[in-house]
Parts: sequence; structure tokens; C-alpha cells
Amino acid sequence: MNNLSSRQIVVGIIFLFVALVYSLRLFYVQVINNEYKLNSDNNVLREITQYPARGLIYDRNGDLLVYNEAAYDLMVVPKLVLEMDTNSFCNLLEISQTEFVSKFKKARSYSRYKPSVFIKEISSISYASIQEQLFQYPGFFVQTRTLRKYPKNNAAHILGYIGEVNPATIEKNAYYRSGDYIGKSGLEYAYEDILRGRRGVKRVLVDVHNREKGSYKEGATDTIAITGKTIFTTLDIQLQEYGEKLMVNKKGSIVAIDPNTGEILALVSAPSYNPNLLVGRSVKKNYPLLANDDLNPLFNRATMASYPPGSIFKTVQALIGMQDGVINENSGFPCIKSLVGCHNHPTATSVSSSIKMSCNPYYYSVFRKIIQQGKHKSFFKDSEVGLHQWSNQVKKFGFGQQLATDIPNIKSGFIPDVKFYNKWYGEGRWAFSTIYSLSIGQGEIGIVPLQMANLAAILANRGYYYVPHFIKRIDDTEHIPKEFTTKNNVGINKKYFIPIIEGMEKVVGEAGGTARRAKIENIIVCGKTGTAQNPHGEDHSIFIAFAPKDNPKIAIAVYVENAGFGGTWAAPIASLMMESYLTDSIKDKEKENRILNANLLNVIPKK
Repeated sequence: MNNLSSRQIVVGIIFLFVALVYSLRLFYVQVINNEYKLNSDNNVLREITQYPARGLIYDRNGDLLVYNEAAYDLMVVPKLVLEMDTNSFCNLLEISQTEFVSKFKKARSYSRYKPSVFIKEISSISYASIQEQLFQYPGFFVQTRTLRKYPKNNAAHILGYIGEVNPATIEKNAYYRSGDYIGKSGLEYAYEDILRGRRGVKRVLVDVHNREKGSYKEGATDTIAITGKTIFTTLDIQLQEYGEKLMVNKKGSIVAIDPNTGEILALVSAPSYNPNLLVGRSVKKNYPLLANDDLNPLFNRATMASYPPGSIFKTVQALIGMQDGVINENSGFPCIKSLVGCHNHPTATSVSSSIKMSCNPYYYSVFRKIIQQGKHKSFFKDSEVGLHQWSNQVKKFGFGQQLATDIPNIKSGFIPDVKFYNKWYGEGRWAFSTIYSLSIGQGEIGIVPLQMANLAAILANRGYYYVPHFIKRIDDTEHIPKEFTTKNNVGINKKYFIPIIEGMEKVVGEAGGTARRAKIENIIVCGKTGTAQNPHGEDHSIFIAFAPKDNPKIAIAVYVENAGFGGTWAAPIASLMMESYLTDSIKDKEKENRILNANLLNVIPKK
């Protein structure tokens, strides 16, 4: 009896042990290890990411600038891929065996059970020939997404482009996953959160042949993708396109602003490129070509290039001089060329005539009075006090700091101050005679073309500006950020703008003015030329202007690198832009053809 009981106990223990092993194995398979579940789900249920269409982008007049075009990503679940004719598969996709092996290894290293992109951004035409045969290759399926398209081929630096997110972005922002796309530059980057929308998920049933058989639970578990919001920009795409044509075979920029609102009407950086070159699978081929181009078309000169402003800066010097009380509108100074070089012209006997004739010695004298106001006994200390006050006043014009517009990579330019010169020369070892080149917009001053156009807007407004921006509205209800509707005063009494503007009118409209080529029939244009010294070659051609004089609708800055005198090239380009915007036509075809046909890329450098 005892032996029988012992054997029963042993057998019972064995059965319990076996049952426990099976139970533990079932628990592991069903709860801990999801391999079987994944295999089962992937045989009958597929989750397809529903990528939202990005928001559309329009210009100020309702012309479409950016839209979406259907594209397809070929997805793969490596665990479900069976033995297959890889030659036929590669021929279908127009890829090599080497590419197939590489892509499959990459997908398997990501996950054997989760879908990942095998080939991205297949065009609609290619997809049409693939979809009929895809059922023969279990483990592969197609996921729909969109690509950006640019119908106008213009404004590449403004609109920007999109690209796949990198691991750093995924780590910082929980929304993004591998394979997602994000704005990389321009408005696509600046308004990413608004344009991207929100992705959804669709669950579908598939059969053993990898064919979709309908929605899972009639779509009850699906989430809907939400389309991105539409952006209406301040751009006038016709003006933008015209500006880009005028700047063909030239290096430089054009920035045009509505001074009443700060809305940017056109922003041209030349040379430029077709934004469609950076769409979809072509990015990998085209981006290196553009990046290695000697003319640097990817570089946005309008917002990222810092130049000496030259004589356009005399308007700022005159305003500060009058505000400080060291000159008045009737102050005159002789044109003493031994102080600083100048061209031949009559003596400037007032602020307006000094602007008209752009007299360098005049502004040497004005700047000396600003810097050396006799507020300290030490000659050096007095210069420090004067420069400190001057640099603070200049920065109120938006110089030496980022204009907080709504595209990225805006440079600050540079306005030298006491700290800078003390570090450079040593404290108490510099004075006005060391820095007098600042008087005519040379020396260490650096200004970005966007800031130059903003200066033109300040002059047009007689003392204030709105931060230049591209956003006009979002959808049909949302308004633009408050910072773009806030008036920024520059701290100069409005009355001091009167002689400046009179002088700018004479620059264009009177004999002896430096920008007669900027004249527009029946429109009073106020402008100022600049010719910035370039130690590496021919001088840069500069012009700022606004029109009409009494009710300005456009303020503009043109900067043409290595083109010489401001009145020769920059001024007529600006006038053509203003005439096109204000009248929708160009009367002086000879002037237009001269600019359109000019090639200034191969100007012979000065010796």
C-alpha cells in the first residue's frame, strides 16, 4: 500500500510538472512573447498609417504656391516575406539585387515583425504598374502619402522644403516617428505645426494572398487623419517671379515690403533654384549638386548675407544728427576730399542736398559731430560716450539684431560698439579718427538686405516699422501673431524725416541726382543709392526706395554684388519692381531689356 501510494505521488508530481511546463509555455507565448500574435495579426489585420495632407500655401492674391501630389511608400514586414522570385520583384520595382538585399537587411534590423519603409515615394505612374502584381509577394504592401509640388517654380528660399525626420528630432518631439516628414527650411519649417496636420490609423483585413479585404470592425477602431491648415502668405507671386527674372545672371537680392503693414511682397535671392528639385526621392541627387554649386544657390542672400550698406546709411546718420541736435536741416559742410574720397558735385548746403548728391565729406563731418559732442574732457572718452549713444540709436532701426520675421536663419548683421573697439584696439586707444569710415556705411558695419528694405519702410512711414513677415492669415479665421501688428518706433522725431525724403525725391527726380535711372513716369519715387567698397572685387551696387512719395505702397532694397555704382544697376532694378507692382505694366522696355539681358556674374575685378 505504501509502495502504491508512493508511485501515485510520483506520477502525480510528474503530471503536475508537465502541466506546469505547458502552462508556463502557453503564458510565455500568449502574454510575454508577441511573435505568434504578430504573425497572426499580420496575416489577417494590417495597420496602415494615414498621413495627412499638408496644408496648402497661397500668395496674397489667392494664387496657389504649394500643393500636394499623391505618392506611395512600399512597406515590408520581414517575418511575413516568403521565398520569392527576387529577379521578378527587382524588375517590377526597377532596383538591383544589391539594393534589394541592402533594403531588406535594413528593414529586418529595424524589426522582423513591424512594417517599415522598403521603398519610399513611388510616383503615381510607377504605382499603377506595381499594384496589380504586389499580391504575389506576401509581406509587402503600399502605404499612401503625399509629396509637395510647386506650380510656379519660384520663391524657393521662402517656401522651403520638407524632408525625413532625423533621430534627434524624434527624440525631442514625441509626435514624430521614423519615416515622418518635417519642414526643413522656409515657411515649411516656420509653420510646421500648422501645416503638418495630424496622422491617423486605418486597420484593414487582408487574406493569405496579401490582398485587402475590407475595414476591420467596419472602421470602428480607425482614427482619421486631419489635414494641415492652409496658409495665405503676403507674397505677390507675380512680383516675385518678375524679380527672379530681373536677377538672372546676377548675384544679390531684392526685398520688397508694404510699409503700411510690414508684409513682404517679394524676397529674391540670386542665384536661386527650382523648389521642385528638392521634392521626394530626387532630393538625394539634387541637394548635393546645389550645395556644391560655386554660385551657392541654396544660400539666402536676402536674409543671411551681411554687407556694408554704403551710402544708404547716410539717411540714418542724418536722422541721428538732427535728433541729437548736432546739425539741422540747413546745415552745410564743404566737400573736402582730403578727409574722405568723393565724386565731383556742388557743395551740399543742407541735409536734402547732401542726400541728393551723396557727399562723403559731408557725412564725415556729421558723424564727427555725433561722436565728439564734447561731453568728456578726454578725447578718447568723449568718443566712447558718443559711440555708445550712436550705436544704441542705430539699433532702434532694427540693425545689429535679428528682425524676428517668420522664416528661420535670419542674420543680425553687425553694429560696432564701445566694447567691440575696446577689445579690438584697446581701451583708450581709439577715437573718431579710428572709426570715421562708419560715417559712410563702411568699416565694420554689416547690414542684411532684409534690414535695408526695412530701413526703406521706416523712411516711408516717417519713423516706424512693422516687423517684416510672410504670414497674412491662417485658414479663413486665424489672425497673424501680434508681434507682426505691433508698431515699432525708432526714436526719431517725425519732422526730421522731411528733409531726408526731400533729398531722396531729388536723388531720382532732379538733374544731378544719383539715381535718375529709377524714375517712373507719373509716380514720385524717393530713393537713395549706395556703392559699397568690396576688397575682393568690383564694388557692390545698392539702392533703397519707396513709392509713391505721399502714400507709399511699396518699400524696396536691391543689392547687386560686384556691379559697381548703385545708380547703374540696383536703381533701375528697383524701379522696374516698383512700376510692375504699382501699375501692372512696364513702359520703359529699353530699361527692362537692359536689365534682363545683363550678365553680371563675370564682372572683371578691380585691380
